[in-house]
Amino acid sequence: MLKHNAHRDATNIKETKDGLDFFFSQRNHAQRMIDFLTAVAPVRTKKSEELISQDIHTSTKSFKFTFSVELIPICKDDLICLPSKLAMSIGNISSLVLCQKVANSLHILDPNTLQTAEVATPIYWRTPFPTLADSQDLVEFVVLDIEPLGRVKGKYILSDVQVARASDMGRNDTSYLVRSHLGGILHPGDSVLGYHLTAANYNDPNFEDLQRKHSERIPEVVLVKKFYPRKKKHKNRNWKLRRMEKDQGELLPKKADQDKAERDYEMFLRDVEEDVELRDALTLYKNTRKTGGDRMVGVETNKMDEDESEEEESEGLPQISMEELLDEFEELGMGSDDVEEVVVA
Repeated sequence: MLKHNAHRDATNIKETKDGLDFFFSQRNHAQRMIDFLTAVAPVRTKKSEELISQDIHTSTKSFKFTFSVELIPICKDDLICLPSKLAMSIGNISSLVLCQKVANSLHILDPNTLQTAEVATPIYWRTPFPTLADSQDLVEFVVLDIEPLGRVKGKYILSDVQVARASDMGRNDTSYLVRSHLGGILHPGDSVLGYHLTAANYNDPNFEDLQRKHSERIPEVVLVKKFYPRKKKHKNRNWKLRRMEKDQGELLPKKADQDKAERDYEMFLRDVEEDVELRDALTLYKNTRKTGGDRMVGVETNKMDEDESEEEESEGLPQISMEELLDEFEELGMGSDDVEEVVVA
């Protein structure tokens, strides 16, 4: 949205419990926003109108139009268990799949076979299904051994990977042999995030149906992405993102909510560093902000030690080249117009 400046006509943006409210002074501005969201994301919309005033002498009426836009509740790297009929209709793919990408349709991947499929927006909203697990459920594993199987599809290489939970290292010798699409980037000794299905209990009718009919198709672990261990929050990134200015309204986030939001944003920044495809959908800017020096010698020494330790930790981590970054941007504020006749919720 920021890359295409789709919110440029909004007079105000207010944060709500379930999302964002965009206010527009003209109906066609709101419709332009609806058209943009429909083109880039799997959404469904509802429209309503309310009569605000009416002049019986001139037959002039004033309406307030409200558009409700619902986004699909699935994100990249989520684990999904498809309804069996839907899985058969889109190429007889396995019911247990990973969300590969969310565009104007849902792109899914079977990590056991490298088979991909696409769930169109109308098909999803006709029979919606939830995620089985999301990024909050990811567990860190350590790669013990890996053997490519020879099948390649794009950037994915099908491989058999032997892994062990990072928390089990040095405590027991439990390991898992799983098939994964990450054979091109994993090596023995690497850390990888995945869903530990044998240690999870899911209350999902589609998953229960899969367990009842094809329990042999359920792997012990589903690997999702390579993990780059970081000891602390990265402070000296050479890039930054533009953030949308919005009004928090009546929401007064608690300290715990603020901390969670900061953690989620940090994880998002790490995903940007690690995922080239994600960066293509964003506009990244050079971070030219410079911090002032401290007067106390002891503080300066500590700061130098922190910078050196952070540089050492950054070795081997994904980096974004300066060629991908644009020059510093000017902050754009919202307009001062207070007219709120059209709402996109």
